[in-house]
Amino acid sequence: MTRATQFNRLTPHPEPLPASGERQPSTREAGEGRSVLIHVQHLLGIGHLMRARVLAEALAARSFGVHLVTGGMPIGGRLPQDVETIQLPPIRVSDASFTPLRDGEFTPIDDAYRERRRALLLDVYERTRPAAVLFETFPFGRRALRFELFPLLERIDATRPRPLVVSSIREILQLAPKEERSREMIDWAARWFDAIFVHGDPRFARFEDTFPFVDALTPPVHYTGFVRNDMAARSDEQRVRDEIVVSAGGGGVGIELLATALEAQRHSRFRHLAWRVLAGPNIPEAGLARLRSVASPNAIVERSRVDFAALLRRAFVSISQAGYNTTMDVMGSGARPVVVPFTGNGETEQRARGERLAALGLAVVVDDRTLTPERLAAAVDEAGTRERFARWDFESDGAARTAELVAQLLDARSEERPRTAA
Repeated sequence: MTRATQFNRLTPHPEPLPASGERQPSTREAGEGRSVLIHVQHLLGIGHLMRARVLAEALAARSFGVHLVTGGMPIGGRLPQDVETIQLPPIRVSDASFTPLRDGEFTPIDDAYRERRRALLLDVYERTRPAAVLFETFPFGRRALRFELFPLLERIDATRPRPLVVSSIREILQLAPKEERSREMIDWAARWFDAIFVHGDPRFARFEDTFPFVDALTPPVHYTGFVRNDMAARSDEQRVRDEIVVSAGGGGVGIELLATALEAQRHSRFRHLAWRVLAGPNIPEAGLARLRSVASPNAIVERSRVDFAALLRRAFVSISQAGYNTTMDVMGSGARPVVVPFTGNGETEQRARGERLAALGLAVVVDDRTLTPERLAAAVDEAGTRERFARWDFESDGAARTAELVAQLLDARSEERPRTAA
């Protein structure tokens, strides 16, 4: 299969990647002696961090020195290979209102806490002197982190030669509540950023669908294809599919879905299968106890597992929300998907993704605003008896393509400097 190419109506296409198996001599050598700094902040879920880990490992595989700075709660699991991971004093939130910002003990952070994070982040930048800096989500989100991101961007601007600055975003953005917020994003992108990487395929979702002011953006937009963990992509093994796997990402806003699924089991024609409910790291012990108290003898309630992709590959039906990473895992697993997008507190991203999945015949989608055990059981029964689902056929090698784009953009800058000097 041919690797993803850039889909970009705003700027000329770079050279396409070679077909699998062909050697491009510059691919590995491109990163030699150059480092990349990635800034990522997860607040409620863990998807931003999981995607950043995959990107970091892909960049390291291209021989870049990679420094992953994470500002959320530690989540465990395998760290990306050949990558330095730096943990800032963590920031989290209590709910989907995303305010106020809290520390690891759920205490609202103060100016001293902000200053500590800011100083550590700037120290990492000075120590690593990266050739490129990737900001996960910003300036299209994470506005509350301006206290540390603005000083870092100003430091980058003062560096000579100045590093490449990239915004790394998912394929669907949360719609801005006010037009002035979007104008703010446009101004920040023009002031500081050299490129915008959209981790998706425009055949699934176009950037302008959720950012209608794309024509006003100064930095070029590059579609990388979806970022998917390689482990999640291996779905060709023949396995006995004997479980209903229920998940809700980090669990910060997913406990009601998990509890409803446990109640739905008794209403489903597939109640005889084991229903495995995975409680994310953001669900407290009291919440885990609540789930276990309503579980049937044929249900398993446990913490999220690092082998989630393997569990999905033997699942008959997957019940999940519609977060980016979970969607990638489910689409690559061969499980029959039931998707319940989270729409609380005005969230629009998962609903938009769910609508596309339903329209393309890729999943059975349930509205979380009218969710009941009976409706969820009916959706499971529909998924379990549907003759076939459509095939996921969108570019999904976004991590490799991201690493290649970084190398290409850095090479282009290196070639421009001697001409400029001359």
